[in-house]
Amino acid sequence: MNDIKGKSPLHTMTLTSPTEFWNDSCSVSELTYAMENGAVGGTSNPLIVGEVLKKELDAWKPRIVEIYEQNPTASEEFIAWRIMEEITVKASKLLLPLYEKSKGHNGRISIQTNAQNYRNPQAMVEQAVHFNTLYPNNNIKLPATKAGIEAVEELSYRGISVNATVSFTVPQYVAVAEAVERGLKRREKEGKDVSSMSPVCTLMVGRLDDWLKVVANKKGIVTDPAYLEWAGVAAAKRAYTLYKERGYRARVLNAAYRNHFHWSEFIGGEMAMTITCDWQKRFNSSDVEVKNRIDDPVDPKIIHELEKKFPDFHRAYDEKGMKPEEFEYFGATRRTLRSFIAGYTDLLGVIRGIMITDPDVKGE
Repeated sequence: MNDIKGKSPLHTMTLTSPTEFWNDSCSVSELTYAMENGAVGGTSNPLIVGEVLKKELDAWKPRIVEIYEQNPTASEEFIAWRIMEEITVKASKLLLPLYEKSKGHNGRISIQTNAQNYRNPQAMVEQAVHFNTLYPNNNIKLPATKAGIEAVEELSYRGISVNATVSFTVPQYVAVAEAVERGLKRREKEGKDVSSMSPVCTLMVGRLDDWLKVVANKKGIVTDPAYLEWAGVAAAKRAYTLYKERGYRARVLNAAYRNHFHWSEFIGGEMAMTITCDWQKRFNSSDVEVKNRIDDPVDPKIIHELEKKFPDFHRAYDEKGMKPEEFEYFGATRRTLRSFIAGYTDLLGVIRGIMITDPDVKGE
C-alpha cells in the first residue's frame, strides 16, 4: 500500500491495491454512487430486483402496465422476467464503457437464472443462453449446486461468462473453478476464443457466519461469539489461496457483508467484492484503515475451535468436506435458496398487484 488517498476508503482500496468491488444491486442510483467510489461491476437477482422495484415503483409502474397491455395473454411471470431484464439492461449501460476499456475483464453486471431451477442444468443453460443475448457485459448467475456446476461447465464451453452464486464453502469454490476449467479447455481444444471471458465464483461470506450462528442456537453450542464472525473469512481466504496456487481462471468474488472483516480482511487480494450500497456507505464513513490484509491468516485457534464444535464448518473449510451432490443440502444453501425463491415470489406479488388491482382498496 502507498499513501494515495481516494475520496473514500473503498475508492482508496481500488487505487492502492488490485482489489476491486462491485455494486450488489442493479439500481441505477446505487450503481452510480458505487462507480463514483471506484466500483467496476454490478449484480442482480430476483430478490434484488424486487427491492429495486419497490423503491422505484413510480418509475417502473408505467412500463409494467405497458407490457401488460401489449401482451394480453402474458402471465405475471412473463412480465416479472421482462422487467428484471430491462432493469438489468438499463444498469448495464453505465458499466459498458468499463467493459470495453478493459476488454471484458471489468464493467460487467450479473443477471441470475431462476432459482427454482437449482436442480435442472438444462433449464439454467437455456435461460442463460437467452440472457447472453440481452447485453454484452454480462455474467450469468446460477447456484453452485450439483446441477448448477454442470451448467457452469456447459456455459463456459459455450463462451458465456458465469457467476456461480449460492456458494459458501471451499468445496463449492473448487468445484466451480474446476467446472470452468473443463469448459474453457473444451472450448480451446476446438480453437475457440476465451480471451474476453471473465468467469467469477461468489462466496457468500456472511451467510456462512449466519448459518453457524443458527446451528449454535439450535444445538446449544457455546463458543467465543467473536469466533463466529471469522468463519466466512477463514473459508474465503482458504478458497482464495487455492485459486492462486492452482491458477484457476475464474475470479474470486466475495459477498454477503455482516461486519467490516468481510471487507477489510480481503484488501490486497486479486479479487472482487460485491457490496450493497448500505454497506458501502458504512465502510466509506468508517475509520477502518485501508491496508493489505489478504495474507494475514485467521488465528489457527479460531479455526481449530470452529472445526471441533461445528461439523458444518469443517464441511465448509475442508476442500474435501463435501461432494457436489451434497451441496444443495448444506444448511446455508437451503436457507439461501429459500430466501431467493421467496424473493422471486414477492416480486411476482408486486407484479400481480399491478395486473390485478385489489377491489377492496378504497378508490379502486
